This record gives sequence, structure tokens and C-alpha cells, in this order.
Amino acid sequence: MSKLLIAGRWCEGESIDTLRDSFSGTAYGEMHVASAEQVEEAITGAVEAVAESTLGPYDRYCILMDAARLLRSRREQLVATMRKEAGFTRADGENEVNRCTQTLELSAEEAKRLNGELVPMLAASGARDRMGFTIRAPRGVICAITPFNSPLNTLAHKVGPAIAAGNAVVIKPSSYTPLSAVALCEVLLEAGLPPRLLSLLHGPGGRIGRQLLSDQRIAYYAFTGSTQVGREIQQAAGLRGTQLELGSIASTIVCDDADIDLAIPKILNAGFRKAGQVCTSVQRLLVDRRIHDVFVRRLVEAVRTVKAGDPADPDVLVGPMISLAHAERAESWVSEAVAAGAKVLVGGTREGAVMAPTVLANVNERMKVVCEEIFAPVLSIIPFDTVEEAVERANASPYGLAAGLFTSNLHRALRMAQSLRFGGVHVNEASSARVDVMPFGGVKDSGFGREGPAYAVREMSEERLITISY
Repeated sequence: MSKLLIAGRWCEGESIDTLRDSFSGTAYGEMHVASAEQVEEAITGAVEAVAESTLGPYDRYCILMDAARLLRSRREQLVATMRKEAGFTRADGENEVNRCTQTLELSAEEAKRLNGELVPMLAASGARDRMGFTIRAPRGVICAITPFNSPLNTLAHKVGPAIAAGNAVVIKPSSYTPLSAVALCEVLLEAGLPPRLLSLLHGPGGRIGRQLLSDQRIAYYAFTGSTQVGREIQQAAGLRGTQLELGSIASTIVCDDADIDLAIPKILNAGFRKAGQVCTSVQRLLVDRRIHDVFVRRLVEAVRTVKAGDPADPDVLVGPMISLAHAERAESWVSEAVAAGAKVLVGGTREGAVMAPTVLANVNERMKVVCEEIFAPVLSIIPFDTVEEAVERANASPYGLAAGLFTSNLHRALRMAQSLRFGGVHVNEASSARVDVMPFGGVKDSGFGREGPAYAVREMSEERLITISY
């Protein structure tokens, strides 16, 4: 059962929603939904807890490290939970636990390294008998709003740095994956986090999210989700801080000198893991026309070996999408593209919430599978004649989260990387190549701000100048 955590106290909500297995559709649990009064209580408790907190940097380090250890010890339980909630295969579930553990450890280290700097006052005239330095201070209450496709690690990327910086956190996870959020909160409390510094609220974003946004006591919002909701958050936040990781139509470019043996396995993993429901999943695959036929033939052969279906099957790579409605929407986009002239090279079918890994050719920029975020295991092949054309077509998207690039020419790689307008460009990796230590975030309609504990912890703290005359 997924209860609420209100200022460190587990409690029941005003109503209960049934949780259903993303593959079978059978009921497996319940989620308590927070009332408006409980949201108010959570924020009030967080404000008071920050004011009363005596945790030092080393204390926060110890708590986060212990939480990482506890999380690791519960791997099997968490993998089983995410199989039901999100349809994760064993590989996806284990990767999620491993990465979440690492993110908590990285956040712990940053708690000890969060320092200010000495200001060179003597560089200015009239400041001979004056010294200055900066410190980092907590912002106060951080609100973390997270999606279903990374129910542990994306949450850890917000909660870990927030705690490392000395803040209180109010969490609003996806209603598809409440139990993963419960599990993370449990290990944080068991690790010694003062209970009132943490709250967990379940329920509809349209109601609870808006109440969280309207409360001026929340100092900072960390959000991963759609660009549409991101715009609403930014508008409501006003002068308060935000970190927004929003929509994406990720491109990966395969040049004529690419190592095909290297590229294809990475593209398959980036396109189809988590059923393609990753913001940096390969959606547009731009391939140099000089190697197009050979590359596409080998790619399709590889995709045919990918097994889709029940995530409990250890041989399955592509499990169900988060809901039947999401899978039906993806299938309809593929059907629309085919009706407009696209060709299905492999896949294109659906069984329940499972969308078969799909590769399309003969697509154009007006098709939804190309110009909108499909968030499904569907790749569209787009041939190009010059690298300048490839860069131009990749940049033509309103989004700019991440891009992949395969080439054996270092000069070409660096030139293209400087021209591709994305938050991250990965050479000889697909668009979803991410290591949790690195800065992660986008440009344009993909939002702003950076995840990665070393970067997020600074965004979730305030720089304060102190000067002393003597």
C-alpha cells in the first residue's frame, strides 16, 4: 500500500486509488490520495523543519550514504515493484536501482564539498581593510515533481542534492509509480534523515501540483516531465527557482565512417530500453546515404532479434508501455505515418500495452513520429547527404536535450558537436548515453537547469556574500 508521508509521518489519504500492473492490468495495490489540508500540512512541516534543522554537511553525507546502502540491499524487492508499476524488465529494474544508489552516493559526497569562495577584495580600490567570502545556504523547501519512466533515479537526482544542500523536500511522484517513491523515502528515514524534512504526496497533478505551485513558501521546483506542464510551472513559480527537464525528440547521427558494429547495439539499447519511454530515447536516426542500405539492413536484422512481452521473462528487452492508452496512441501515430507514405521495416504491431520495437523509413517532417515526442519503442530512419544537412535537420527540432553522433573522425566530431544545439552531445554513443555524475539538462523547449549532483546541489542552494571590515 502506498501511504502518504506528511512531515515524516505515514498516514492515510482522503481517498484511495487502485494500482494496476502495467502488463497484465490486474490490481496489485492501493495509493492514498492527499487532501488539500494534507498538502498544506506537508509544506508547513517542511518550513518548520528547515528552520529547526541542525544537520551539518557531514551528517547529511552519512545519511545519504546509509540510504544508498539500504537501497542496494533491497534490490530484488525494488525490481519486483518496478516490474508491476512501470513494466520494467529485470535489466531495466536493476539498472534503475544501481543508478539510484550511485546518485545518492554522489549527492553524499557533494554535501561535504559545498563551499563558497574567497572574494578578491584587494582587486578594487578602497577595500584595503576589507575581506569577503561567500557561503552556500539552503534555499528552504524544495518541491520535487517526477515522472513514471525513472521512478527511483530521477527522484534521487532531485531529493539527493536537495538534502545535501540542507533543504527540506516535498515530493509529488507520478501516480503510476507511487511505491518506488515510498521505498526511497523509507530508506532515507531509516538512514537517519530527520522525519519532518521529508514529505511524500500522492494524487492528481492537476490538483495537488497546482496547490504546491501556488504556495509561496516553496522556494524551488525540480521537475521532469512534459514541456506543456513545465511552462505552467515556470509561469507559476515566477521569481522562485526552477530546474526543468522537459520534452525531447532525440536525434542520433550515423556518419559514413561510423563503426557499425559499435553503433547498432548502442542504438538498440537507447531506442528500446524502458519500452522507448526515456526522454533521450533515439527517435530520429539520421544515417549517411553512403552507408544507408547496409546500415539499415543490419539494424533491422538486429531489431528482429529483440524480444518484447512480459517483463517477468528474463529474455524480454521491451516490456509494456506504462498504460494501454499510451501504447494505443503510439500505434495510432505509426498507422498515421504509414497512411502518409512511411514504410514499416520491422515491428509496427501491438499486443495490449506492449508495442513491438519498430523501425520506420520514408518518413517526413510532418509526421507525428518525427515532429512530436512519441515516447515509445519507435525509430524513424532519415537519410542525409552531408554532415551539414544532418546537423541542420537535428537542430530543426524545437527541443534540445541530447544528441548522439557516430563517427571515426575526431575533427568532424568536434565540429559537429559545437554546431548541434543540445544540452549534451555524445560522440560514439547514442542520444541516451548518460552517466549520473555528469551535468544533464536541455536547451530550447527541453527546459533549463542541470541535474547531476555536483550541479544540482549548487542550484538548490543560495550563494551568500559576507564581508568584514577590520
